[in-house]
Amino acid sequence: MDIDAGDDGALDDVRDPVESPMRRLFGTYGRENRWPFIVGVIASVVARLLDLLPPVLLGIAIDATFRQDRPFALGPIPLYRIAPEPPQQVLLSAGIIAGAFLFAAGFHWARNWGWNMFAQRIQHAVRTDTYDRMQDLEMGFFVDRQTGELLSVLSNDVNRLERFLNDGLNSAFRLAVMVVAIAVILFVYNWQLALLTLVVVPLIAAFTYRFVQTIQPKYAAVRSTVGHLNSRIENNLAGIRVIKSATTEPEESARVEDSSGEYLDANWEAIETRIRFFPGLRVLSGVGFVVTFLVGGLWVYSGEGPWILTGTLSEGEFVVFILLSQRFIWPMAQFGQIINMYQRAYASAERIFGLMDYPTRIDEPDDAPPLDVTDGRVSYDGVTFGYDRSDATPLTGGSGTDASAEGDAADGDAAATAGDDSAVEPVLRDVSVSASGGATVGVVGPTGAGKSTLLSLLVRLYDVDRGAITIDGQDVRDVSVRSLRQAVGYVGQDPYLFDGTVRENISYGTPEATDEAIRDAARAAEAHAFVSNLDEGYDTQVGERGVKLSGGQRQRIVLARAILADPPILVLDEATSDVDTETEMLIQRSLNRLTADRTTFVIAHRLSTVRDADQIVVLEDGQIVERGTHDELVATDGLYASLWAVQAGEIDDLPDAFVERARDRRATVEEGDD
Repeated sequence: MDIDAGDDGALDDVRDPVESPMRRLFGTYGRENRWPFIVGVIASVVARLLDLLPPVLLGIAIDATFRQDRPFALGPIPLYRIAPEPPQQVLLSAGIIAGAFLFAAGFHWARNWGWNMFAQRIQHAVRTDTYDRMQDLEMGFFVDRQTGELLSVLSNDVNRLERFLNDGLNSAFRLAVMVVAIAVILFVYNWQLALLTLVVVPLIAAFTYRFVQTIQPKYAAVRSTVGHLNSRIENNLAGIRVIKSATTEPEESARVEDSSGEYLDANWEAIETRIRFFPGLRVLSGVGFVVTFLVGGLWVYSGEGPWILTGTLSEGEFVVFILLSQRFIWPMAQFGQIINMYQRAYASAERIFGLMDYPTRIDEPDDAPPLDVTDGRVSYDGVTFGYDRSDATPLTGGSGTDASAEGDAADGDAAATAGDDSAVEPVLRDVSVSASGGATVGVVGPTGAGKSTLLSLLVRLYDVDRGAITIDGQDVRDVSVRSLRQAVGYVGQDPYLFDGTVRENISYGTPEATDEAIRDAARAAEAHAFVSNLDEGYDTQVGERGVKLSGGQRQRIVLARAILADPPILVLDEATSDVDTETEMLIQRSLNRLTADRTTFVIAHRLSTVRDADQIVVLEDGQIVERGTHDELVATDGLYASLWAVQAGEIDDLPDAFVERARDRRATVEEGDD
């Protein structure tokens, strides 16, 4: 599938503004982790106050010890009683300064522990909650979106929150304590000079507000383009075999270059705004220092306040002003960095909570009972269903390898574009079919007839628009989704294996299975022989998506997985499409034993696989046009008989009407694909 990086992102609908995302973050997750937060806050305050003690004590020592024109006292604390003589005062000052550094180091450790613990715990909780929410969404959500976009939320956005909660909040409290404490100290020493030193604060606030207003939409653009870039790279890496086979490396390199270029342009716009802001902020902060040095220096030199200033300013007080104004400039310059991190975190929190709030159409009552399968009777009663614009291919996961699913998607997409959002042309129309307990039902029909869609509704990957589906008289919408899906085993023609061992993949969903049960399931799926010949047998790593195995081998592993789960109802969607004829015959014998006592639905293009089914339903254009046994359907000389004739090699005997209809059908599907 070609993804144009210039289009809107696949997660634009979760980028809509979320009400107070940062307040929600702290309200939902901060309360659960309040103790590390409290430790971080208290340690930050104490550590910063201890950091300010040395310059204050230095100023006191200059005036009291060296000039000896003021008492040696730290505010209301009469230090001169402890150290009455200048040498003692120097030693005491050095001891207090050393102690301040030592205790400050301890509180800095506690500060870092608190903020890191707070941020890491929230990062973990947000990521797991977001993933859990993703798992609860219907299949249409995933089919309509790129994996790179979803990974961007789970990785980049969650990591940005962690960075703000750690570095951002840490710096914010440091700034707040430093600015407030320094301002108080300066006002206590000389309120007139303090006003001149702090005159730039309102200018810095206005300058920062302007920066926030400018940078916010640019960060949103960056998030959109990085999502496109991730999706492009993820798609290309997943399809690297196709790229190499088609020798399209130059074209794909160009597409990645285009996507990366769009990210570069969007990111550079944000960077340009940022690199203009921070130097400007430093200039404004430096103005306060220059004013302090100029006015304070003249004040100390002349012995009286210049211009309209009154009173005196001692050398020690001037040193305190110089040292603290320097420390004041640095945190004020960091204010822009904090705002920068906050804006990034705000945008990420919007996306995360937008995803968490994304509505799902698969509703489950809070008190939904588990499905109770007794006989395994499945009934479709007047089922009608059409895909919304946000929905696409069912059950098969939209891999593009299932011809039936592709056709279903094409029908759904074409219908969606033909009407408005609320009136989608149905993919299935008034379908009614029943399977008694233990019966096998074959589902056949041309591409795009609705076969995979029909069985997607059985496990509630989507919900019917009209009608009902029941299992032993229980509407599938009234029972718990988990129990429903545990009762229905699914084997598709696009077998998915997780990165792990053969044993882990067969026992996936049945972790308590014994080794002997796993081997028995593999034997039933005709997989034991080839697995035993692998280098490490059942402990062989299959690679990402099972790339180390052939398609037929993967299919047999997935079939063994379903056999091991032993569900009362089984869905086989072209379950032997990737195996050779001989292996198919052996698997079919195993399937005959497997399906003998359980309700089974078999989607088939190879009609030989459903020849012995108790009932065969033939779908065309979303409707059942024929039903019966193989012999009955062949005798009627209808659509099934024509399809059978094609596979039996009797092409010359096909009626012209069937050939023409097949061509029209193919043209319709291809038009929908476009």
